[in-house]
Amino acid sequence: MVQPETLLKYSLFGGLLKEQVEAIIPLMQEEKYEPNEFIITEGNPNDKIFFIIEGQVSVSKRDVQLSLFSEGEAFGEMEVLDIMPAIASIKTTSQVTVMSISNKALREIYKMDVKVFALIIMNLARDVCRRLCKTDEKLASLQPILL
Repeated sequence: MVQPETLLKYSLFGGLLKEQVEAIIPLMQEEKYEPNEFIITEGNPNDKIFFIIEGQVSVSKRDVQLSLFSEGEAFGEMEVLDIMPAIASIKTTSQVTVMSISNKALREIYKMDVKVFALIIMNLARDVCRRLCKTDEKLASLQPILL
């Protein structure tokens, strides 16, 4: 099982104490995937945030690769926040180990400790904002091409 120190490296758990993360770990699930396996398929439901413990995944939309994520990064947060079908596909490029936390587990965290829940949601919003800023920068660099 993953150690609290490992999860404290992820921005989603920023500001939490080791003991608070230890209380969350039983609500999480460890999953392993082989190379070239889909974890999330664009258009399908997803109710989990995934944290890459080991390996690398490719992010694609309409079969166009957008990014690569590796150890220390997370994905799936947009569908958890907005409860919508997956906006992109996530496919492994190597053997991958992830920890996941579901919407149901987030509700359990809310029941256990509303302050921890609030901090996680705030961190989640920050992560989405950072990703949006990166996307804006990429689009801005393409502007001459788009005109």
